[in-house]
Amino acid sequence: MELTDAQWALLEPLNPVPVRRADGKGRPSHAPRPVLNGILWILQTGARWKDLPSHFPPYPTCHRWFQKWQKAGVFTKILQVLAENLLERGGVDVRECFIDGSFASAKKKGPDVGKTKRGKGTKIVAVTDSHGLPVAISTASASPHEVKLVEQTLDASHIPFAPDKLIGAKAYDSDGLDARLAEKYGTEMIAPNRARRKKTQDARKLPGYRRRWTVERLFAWLQNFRRLVTRWDYHAANFLAFVQLGCIIILLR
Repeated sequence: MELTDAQWALLEPLNPVPVRRADGKGRPSHAPRPVLNGILWILQTGARWKDLPSHFPPYPTCHRWFQKWQKAGVFTKILQVLAENLLERGGVDVRECFIDGSFASAKKKGPDVGKTKRGKGTKIVAVTDSHGLPVAISTASASPHEVKLVEQTLDASHIPFAPDKLIGAKAYDSDGLDARLAEKYGTEMIAPNRARRKKTQDARKLPGYRRRWTVERLFAWLQNFRRLVTRWDYHAANFLAFVQLGCIIILLR
C-alpha cells in the first residue's frame, strides 16, 4: 500500500519535511512521501521494522521519523484536518453517532496492556458518524469495562462536536454513564438491553440501534491493517499513532 498522488497532495502540507543541519552534517535526509509509504507498509503487513523492503528508505529512517511525527502530534493533526474538511463539506454527520470497542492482543508488556479472559491486550474504542467514518478514537488497557472509556474517547474527538445521540451495544447500558453524558455533553446514550428494556420504551430509537453495523464495519476496515490486530509496540503512544494512521487512510479513501 502506497499513497496515491491525490492522497499525497492532501497530506503533503501537513507533513513536516526532514531538514538537514545547517552545517551539512548528520544523516542524509529523505523525502517524506517514501518515508510515510514505508510506515504504511509496516501498518498494513504488521511486519518488523527490519523487514522493510529495500525499495523504501532504510528502516531506521522510517522508524525514526515515525517516532518524531508521533511525538510532534502529526498524526493527530492530520486526522483533525481531514475530519474538519469533511465536516465542512457535509461529508460527516455527527447528530447520531455509534461507539464500540475492539481487542488487540499484546505480545509485550507495556503501558495500556491489561489482562482479560482472552489474554493480555489493548482496547481500541472508536466513535463513528452515521456513515461509519471515524470521528473519535482512543486506546486503553483491555482490563477496564468499556463504559469507563466512553468519555476519554469523546474527549479525543478529531472535531469539536457532541453527538445528539450515541448508540452502543448493551455493554454500554449504564445509568451512571447515561447521566454523565447528558450532563457533560448533552448527549443521549442509547444502549438497549433486553433484560432492562421496558415494554413501553420508545421504539423510534431502535432503528438507529440496528445501524450499529457502521461502527462494526470501521473495525473490519481497521483489522485489514495487521499492525492493529496484534500490538507489538511497547509504547502506548506508538500503538495509538498506528491506529490514527489507519483512520487517516480510511478518511482519505
